[in-house]
Amino acid sequence: MPHLSKQEIEMVRKVKSKQNEAEIMEKENVVGLGIGLKIKDGKLTDRPALVTYVTRKKSVDVLAGKDVIPETVDGVETDVIEISMPTVQKSIQNSELLRTLPSNELSSRMRPVKGGWSVGHPDITAGTAGAVVFRKDEENIAHYYILSNNHVLANSNDATIGDPILQPGSVDGGSAPDDQVATLSKFIPIDLTPDKREEDHDNLVDAAIAEGSLQELDREVYWSGYVKGWLKKEDVEVGMLIKKTGRTTGYTTAEILSVDATIDVNFGNNRVARFRDQILATSFSQGGDSGSLVTDLDNRAVGLLFAGSPEVTILNQIEHVRTLLDIEFL
Repeated sequence: MPHLSKQEIEMVRKVKSKQNEAEIMEKENVVGLGIGLKIKDGKLTDRPALVTYVTRKKSVDVLAGKDVIPETVDGVETDVIEISMPTVQKSIQNSELLRTLPSNELSSRMRPVKGGWSVGHPDITAGTAGAVVFRKDEENIAHYYILSNNHVLANSNDATIGDPILQPGSVDGGSAPDDQVATLSKFIPIDLTPDKREEDHDNLVDAAIAEGSLQELDREVYWSGYVKGWLKKEDVEVGMLIKKTGRTTGYTTAEILSVDATIDVNFGNNRVARFRDQILATSFSQGGDSGSLVTDLDNRAVGLLFAGSPEVTILNQIEHVRTLLDIEFL
């Protein structure tokens, strides 16, 4: 299976400098730029590429000269992939695009809560409980948390620490106080300010945790098993096979397309946030799968699913999630 070596990734990363990235991200329809492999005839080749992601692929003949992606940048091949506009993947009530599982599956009430099941802040529809994680306090006492996205547990920055977290999410019938399973403990704020050109306005994660009692939380991820550690970002490879269990699409697998990706994501209400150092994979999620923990086939955590389009799924690097939330899986 084609993959990029660490040396090849570093070579492309140097080309994906701030100057080159800024210039490409300003071009028409461009929403992302990542490090990947050239795709030919729908299949990954073994050639490193600077991959540009666009909402709509247009012929060179109809683009202004300034908006054309060159065939190479500083000696590295480029590729242009159409992915529509990525959006966060909480469930959309009454949407024809939302596939709801039977009521006795991942959208139903589950105690103890496992990774993969419907969860959410009362003011959102529903997302996915990624996994149960823990951290120790100053007295070395372990506290246990549901890991998911900010936009699932903290309503895209609009929640308050201590707010109830429901399982299942409200669109699946959950309501307080009967279905409260945890309380919001920490979230990493998402910068939704309009000036996306400045690095200070970029985001690394869409992540949050909610504390619950050990009796109501289970460290197992449904259909996948127990998490067995995590991968540093330099060990996440293009071409790697990954898997997840999510509220809407259940257990699915995918292949990593790009790493070190800068990508714009629509949070609704004309709010677009820019994320950097992201993982892009082939599409294996839909609305309601936000918050799913993504692992490799050996159950090592790779990323936290938060957004996507019909063509791709977008993940936060798990190393950033772990560091910023100060959590552990084992």
